[in-house]
Amino acid sequence: MSDFQKIFPAKNCCPFTPEQLEEINYMISNRNLSILLLITGFVGISFGGLIMRNINNADPWQIAFYKALAFLFPITLILFHQHRLGIVTNIKKIGYPGMAGGFLLMLANLLIIQSFANTSVANTLFTLSSIPFITAILAFIFLKEKISLRTIIIMIFAFMGIFIMIKDGLETGGFYGNIMALFCAFSFSAFVIILRKYRNIDMMPVNLISGVLILIVSFVFSLGNLNVPIQDILLCFLWGGVLTGFASSVFIFATRFLLASEVTFLMLLEFSLGPFWVWIFLNETISQETFYGGIIVMISVAVYSLFEIKNSKIKAISTS
Repeated sequence: MSDFQKIFPAKNCCPFTPEQLEEINYMISNRNLSILLLITGFVGISFGGLIMRNINNADPWQIAFYKALAFLFPITLILFHQHRLGIVTNIKKIGYPGMAGGFLLMLANLLIIQSFANTSVANTLFTLSSIPFITAILAFIFLKEKISLRTIIIMIFAFMGIFIMIKDGLETGGFYGNIMALFCAFSFSAFVIILRKYRNIDMMPVNLISGVLILIVSFVFSLGNLNVPIQDILLCFLWGGVLTGFASSVFIFATRFLLASEVTFLMLLEFSLGPFWVWIFLNETISQETFYGGIIVMISVAVYSLFEIKNSKIKAISTS
């Protein structure tokens, strides 16, 4: 018996046709699957900082190269499975918006590695948790999406937390890493804006474009020196091919069935668990300023996400 049949047991009581019931049950089952997959994906990708800390010899550019190389394997397989021989045609369809999105995604991936290499994992991930707010600001500027007064107030608190962490970075020598994390947040938010604006285009090939661009840029900046220990290469492949590849795939699947605010809320798993892993396994501690600033940011994102989920549900009920 389906969920809606339990709610409307009588034949004449249910306001939906059998076809509509089937579609609704399909959406519900896929929503549940999406939540489970996203939780698994975000928990997995939260180990990225720990993996970075266990890479002993490779520099950030070499890490970026092998991580992107590993990432291209699952993405290419997914695209080939979806489009077979039409994969080239599908890549061409993304046009200039897709190329711009690929560039921004490349930038975000390179910047997060630079941030991990130059500041604590906590500083990086707490700063990245500002992505929902930066996205909202960019959406207001470029897509004319309104920002409520409540959201503006929450944003102010979040950016206060980021300011505290950046100030601490100035005092402890992690300023460059903090700034790289902030630029990474802006790059990823701009990428999301492109996805929103051109959501009628299948942007899956953007992942492929970004991976290829990372390979080229990291090869140039590493001066062609890719001679690193096999252990470091394997860790890069675990990070890029398994964890990032899986997380990116389920993210694309889940956004078809979940609200953006729900996805943002689940992203808190990555940002909150990442510092926890390096503290447990490597005893990488954080300063009081970073802790307090990070807590302010995380609470702000949680409150923002909960309000957005509540508002989205109200809108859904009112329009049904």
